[in-house]
Amino acid sequence: MDAVNPARYHLTLTSAGRAMMHGWWGSETTARGQFSTWVGERGTMPGARITLTDEEPGTVLITWPDEP
Repeated sequence: MDAVNPARYHLTLTSAGRAMMHGWWGSETTARGQFSTWVGERGTMPGARITLTDEEPGTVLITWPDEP
């Protein structure tokens, strides 16, 4: 059985270009759920940008708002 990396999925909230919050999860399902929660709870902050990254390959999985 493979070891779970508890910091694999990294969620970042920035507002006006400044990091405001970070979160790390070992489960993509859990991280995506938190992404949705953050969009609902914090998406109205001025200049809010929420990004979910898979740290193992260094790939951005989803951002809010969508890229133009």
